[in-house]
Amino acid sequence: MAIGFFQNLIQRFSGRDVDWDELEETLIQSDLGVPMTLRIIEELQRSKGRITATDIVQVTRSYIEQTFPVANAKLRPLPNRPKVILLVGVNGTGKTTSAAKLAHLLKQDRHSVMLAAADTFRAAAIEQLQIWADRVQVPVITGEYNADPAALCYDAYAAANKRNIEFLICDTAGRLHTKHNLMQELGKVVRTLQKQDEQAPGECLLVVDATTGSNALVQAREFKQAIGLTGLVVTKLDGSGKAGIIVAIQNELGIPPRFIGTGEKVTDFQYFDKDNFVSTLL
Repeated sequence: MAIGFFQNLIQRFSGRDVDWDELEETLIQSDLGVPMTLRIIEELQRSKGRITATDIVQVTRSYIEQTFPVANAKLRPLPNRPKVILLVGVNGTGKTTSAAKLAHLLKQDRHSVMLAAADTFRAAAIEQLQIWADRVQVPVITGEYNADPAALCYDAYAAANKRNIEFLICDTAGRLHTKHNLMQELGKVVRTLQKQDEQAPGECLLVVDATTGSNALVQAREFKQAIGLTGLVVTKLDGSGKAGIIVAIQNELGIPPRFIGTGEKVTDFQYFDKDNFVSTLL
């Protein structure tokens, strides 16, 4: 599902009777997911009279709009202690750049932010986050390569708490959702943070690449099971991505999109807005 999704439906199904198999294939290929696709088709098939392309768009749009929460509240700090935002995901989704862009966005809302370079395994990950931290002008806590990421997050929390920082963003290493030991390591990070704040992390955000399509649903399911998730950061949502996967993850797993990245600039990052998202599909 990319920009122009609804217009493509109009073009494909105008002026002829609906081929239900073709419509099902089209919606599934748009990554809406099988459950939502079947509900859309069932509702259309219950309608009396000839189904038009406009009917298809109206029903599909209604289901997409109803899937998301009414509002996506902005992040708010906790009283008297840092709110931890843990960024997780597989390799190559843009966690490090998303951490920096999120820090910039929070700074724009006049919050104090600290970054923690908890990806201690990827080559140059620490340096990359340091460069971003300098660019957006926020402090960053770093450690040695191959250091224990849980210990680093523990130290970062202590530093943020001492300096009265409102938000601590922990950039964790990319890990395949199929690797049990690496997923257990994330659990250790969470338990270590909870030694200082039993409610930490305040947010656990899965960073997904919109262009990966349905595989992102599998990732979300596994990360949710391992550590729990409060939302998504969706990167590469610039028109080339299959945005339908956001709908499927929300619909099937109840994990809402919280932030979207649409480009390379630090400002190409914002809170997810349901109305804006649906309007881009026209």
